Amino acid sequence: LSLLDSGWLLRHSVVMCLLLHSLVLMTFCFHHAATSCSQGCYCSESDGRGKTVRCSNLRLTEIPQDLPNDTQRIYLDFNLLTVVPSNAFWDLPMLSELDLSNNELAQLEPGAFRGLGPSLTFLDLSSNKLVNFNPEAFEGLRARANLTNNPWHCDCSLQLAMPFIHLEPLSLTGIVCETSEPPDVGAEGVPFLLAQDLDLCVVMKKTTDVAMLVTMFGWFTMVISYLVYYVRNNTEDARRHLEYLKSLPTKQEQSEASSTISTVV
Repeated sequence: LSLLDSGWLLRHSVVMCLLLHSLVLMTFCFHHAATSCSQGCYCSESDGRGKTVRCSNLRLTEIPQDLPNDTQRIYLDFNLLTVVPSNAFWDLPMLSELDLSNNELAQLEPGAFRGLGPSLTFLDLSSNKLVNFNPEAFEGLRARANLTNNPWHCDCSLQLAMPFIHLEPLSLTGIVCETSEPPDVGAEGVPFLLAQDLDLCVVMKKTTDVAMLVTMFGWFTMVISYLVYYVRNNTEDARRHLEYLKSLPTKQEQSEASSTISTVV
C-alpha cells in the first residue's frame, strides 16, 4: 500500500512540476512579447517617459505588428507606408505620441486610431499624400494632429469635420487646398483654415434648397390634385342629388292630384 501511495505521489509531483514549468514559460513568453522591441527598430526607455520605439527610415511598407504593448512613443517617419489599417494600434493602451510623417500615406481606414483616444496626445501625419479627409479614422481621438503638407482636396466634408479635430498651430497655415469642390471658389493654394470667407458647402446648401423646393412642389401638387378630385366627386354627387330632387313631385302637382281625386270621388 505504501508503495502504491509513493508511486501516486511521484506521478502527481511530476505532473505538478510540468504544469508549473509550462506556466513559467508562458509568463516569460507573454512578458517578452509585451516588452521586447519590434524587429529592426530601436527601443529606449527612460525614467518618467516610458518606452520609445524608433522605426524611422527603414523603408517599411506596413506598420509593424510586434510593437511592445508598453510603448509610449513611436516614430515611423520616413518610411514607405501607404495606408493605416483599422485597429492598427489597438493593443497599445499607453501610446501618447505617434509620428507617421514623411511617408506615402494616402488612406486612413475607419478606426485607424481606434483605442488611442484616452492616451494619445500628439499625432503627426504631415508630409504624406492624404487627399480626402476621413472623419471615421479619427473617431474618439483627442490628440493634437499635424496635417500639414498634404495634397488636400478641400470640400464640404472637410469643412464640416475640421472644427472637431484638435490641430497643431502649424496646421492653421499648413493645410493648403491642392484641389477643391466646387472648383471655382478660389480655394486652390489657399490656407484652408485661414480663409474665413471660404464656403465649400454652398453647392450642398443650394442642392438642399432645390431639393426642399422640389419636395414642397410635390406636396403642393398632391394637395391640389386631391382638392380637384374631391371637388369633382362632390360635384357629381351634388348633380345626382339635384336630379333626384327634380324628379320628386312638387307641392303644386301634389295639390292638383289631390283635387282630381276629390272631384272624381
